Amino acid sequence: MDRIIWKRIWRTVLIIAGLIGFVLAVIYVTPLIYPFLLGWLLAYAINPIVNLLQTKLKVPRWLGVSVTLVLFVTAMVTIVSALVTRIVVEIIHLSKTISSSIDWWRDQFETIVASPLVQDLIEKLNAFYQDNPKYQETINSRITDTANLLAQKSTDIITYFLNSIVNIITWLPNFATIMIVVMLAAFFIGKDWQVHVNRLSQWFPAGIRKSTAVVWADLQKALFGYLRAQFIMISITAIVVTVGLLILRVEYAVTIGMLIGLVDLLPYLGVGAAMVPWIAYTFIYGDVSLGIGLSILYGVILVARQMIEPKVLASSVGLEALPTLISMFVGLKLFGVLGLIVGPVSLIILTAIHRANVFRDLYWFVVRGPSKRP
Repeated sequence: MDRIIWKRIWRTVLIIAGLIGFVLAVIYVTPLIYPFLLGWLLAYAINPIVNLLQTKLKVPRWLGVSVTLVLFVTAMVTIVSALVTRIVVEIIHLSKTISSSIDWWRDQFETIVASPLVQDLIEKLNAFYQDNPKYQETINSRITDTANLLAQKSTDIITYFLNSIVNIITWLPNFATIMIVVMLAAFFIGKDWQVHVNRLSQWFPAGIRKSTAVVWADLQKALFGYLRAQFIMISITAIVVTVGLLILRVEYAVTIGMLIGLVDLLPYLGVGAAMVPWIAYTFIYGDVSLGIGLSILYGVILVARQMIEPKVLASSVGLEALPTLISMFVGLKLFGVLGLIVGPVSLIILTAIHRANVFRDLYWFVVRGPSKRP
């Protein structure tokens, strides 16, 4: 009996050591090979199109991979260029709006300072300052410290901004090099896709290949389901915001609606990251009717999300609403805001592994050994 227990303990230690080795490999090896992993993902993504070109149009595989990659790069460059151009136009318009808003705030400040109440308060402060010489040094010291602190913080902000620009400029050549490596890796992997798949599958036993295939199929479904769910939620948010802004007769309603839809990707904050400051600004600025309209619109968005999001995640990802909510809450507690993504993704992976009976196989490996599973 003792011998059986020791064998079980040994097999358990082997499994734990394998998991630790896998985690360490992911942590330390991934930074060295991530361009090739990205190239493999890109080759996997374009593989259906390449197969279609090869089988239907009788295009050589290397040419099909080349054409597909060129179309992919062209589409990405076009989309990014259009977005950057649109953002620049909106920033120019926003700068003009901010300039007029600054003028309005300056006028309001001058009006407040010129009011009798503030003038009376200033006179009292001056009288107190003159009648209490012992406090003058303390007051002057505090004013000097505050001015120095503001100057230091301003310098730090400017320095950080300039350093960020320098880092982005110096990062561009490295980014271009990485993208070239990714594209070359995608080309060579896609050109001989089946050869690489067969060669990789020969490294693992048939049982592991079968379990891995089941896990990968579930992860594919969950991944595309998650992307589908996010696209649905973003689309609903963008449409609701756009329609609401059109009803409120807000300028650039379509552009703002699309941008707020993208902001909805932010975990936890979501639409509130854009709507709450906007609502506060409209009330402070004095446009009460617009502020009330935006508040109602924000409430409609929150209610719609709370009603639709769990159902969309459950139907698209294949998870029930309650486990999804629990995973998001646990992830939030363990990893903060990032846990709202880590939690559901971890649940998806664990569910896929469970469906592939990996946990069951590991259990019987520990209890009965590699050749005695039922």
